[in-house]
Amino acid sequence: MIPALSIRQPWAWLIVNGFKDIENRDWPTNFRGRLLVHAGQTMARRYYDETVGELRLSGLCPPDLPPYEALERGGLVGWTRIVDCVTTHPSPWKMENPFGVPIYGFVLRDSRPIPFVPFKGRLNFFNVPEEAVES
Repeated sequence: MIPALSIRQPWAWLIVNGFKDIENRDWPTNFRGRLLVHAGQTMARRYYDETVGELRLSGLCPPDLPPYEALERGGLVGWTRIVDCVTTHPSPWKMENPFGVPIYGFVLRDSRPIPFVPFKGRLNFFNVPEEAVES
């Protein structure tokens, strides 16, 4: 079995295409290692438009970010490696909570896309059979 983590689009695309090097969560992890990136099924058009608008304002939006209709959802989209879990980091992708509650950043490396594989995701880390995807 291969570990996987479900991430909402367009964040999953940004990770596997090497733009986003931190995945922010409200829970920490001791997991380190390679895992599959699953693009969650849910992505409202309004959420996409607001997210892309904020990315453009911050200068973090890549020019080749696919349009809403082209982002694959509900399946495996790539690989990444978690190398650390931090509460502070110099990456522009590391979020801070204005209310003092920690936001944990999973530090990511060696991310790359794969051909889309439809697969039902789950919350937290979950396992994918090795035969579901070529490594």
